Amino acid sequence: MVAQQVNEVASPQPGRTGSGRARKGSKSKEQTGIAYLFLSPWIAGAVLLTIGPMVASLYLSFTDYNLFTAPEWVGLDNYIRLFTQDDRFMSSVGVTFQYVFLSAPLKLAAALGVALLLNRPRKGQGFYRSAFYAPSLLGASVGIALVWRSLFTDDGAVDSLLSSVGINTGGWINQPDYAMYVIVILAVWQFGAPMVIFLAGLKQIPQDLYDAAAVDGASTWKTFTSVTLPMLSPVIFFNLVMEIIQSFQSFTGAFVVSNGQGGPADSTLFYTLYLYQRGFQDFQMGYASAMAWLLLLTIALFTGLVFKTSGRWVFYAGEDK
Repeated sequence: MVAQQVNEVASPQPGRTGSGRARKGSKSKEQTGIAYLFLSPWIAGAVLLTIGPMVASLYLSFTDYNLFTAPEWVGLDNYIRLFTQDDRFMSSVGVTFQYVFLSAPLKLAAALGVALLLNRPRKGQGFYRSAFYAPSLLGASVGIALVWRSLFTDDGAVDSLLSSVGINTGGWINQPDYAMYVIVILAVWQFGAPMVIFLAGLKQIPQDLYDAAAVDGASTWKTFTSVTLPMLSPVIFFNLVMEIIQSFQSFTGAFVVSNGQGGPADSTLFYTLYLYQRGFQDFQMGYASAMAWLLLLTIALFTGLVFKTSGRWVFYAGEDK
């Protein structure tokens, strides 16, 4: 009798097994439905606010559309005009590349340098971290850009300070040779966000590695290049990708500093600013859509290049290279 009961427990009836699987499958479907229910606001937002407008802009990029009449299909004419008939487009591309190649590395270098300083125990460390992070919260605002413009304009604080030591520039934002640097400095000043990420990465480097380097007699520079940078390379990689994407999309600083014109002499005509002028001042929405898609492809290309080269300079724990 006991043996029979043991066999029944060890070998459940086929009907009971099928019923258990059915209940399990029903519970799994119920959980999946609940998951989609909670995800539905995000899915609706992604479809209506991101994917839908992207598909619409892709269609409009092949049309002549001015917001007031129906779009007229023109094929590749907008893209051909960009490269063959529009000198300001090529100028905006050059200005944007100059800005990206200047601001991204300088901003990351400033963020890493300050993070190294703040990583050392010191009195008032929390205050310093907050003080250096604050500009990243304010720098993208129109108000800060207006303040920046007043600082570097003719007879502004910076111009007056330089004039007092015999350097007369006549205002940085009025000079084609200096106007770009005003916006680059504004971007570098906002190094707080990558600084915090660098600081978190520095905290994760094992102290044993620094102790071993000290025992081997490594200098400070050798320790930085052989321990800190390799161990921090995944964080550098992340920050580099994010800065490249953000730099290509920069708009507010150039718009406010140049009064929306991209001057003087198109020296601050960023790609996004020229796209805005074409789309919302000239009402050439098809043309602006083509520019937007070229910008997307450019960002994807540069991001892909960084990912492609990351295998040579990004190191992960436990990875042999």
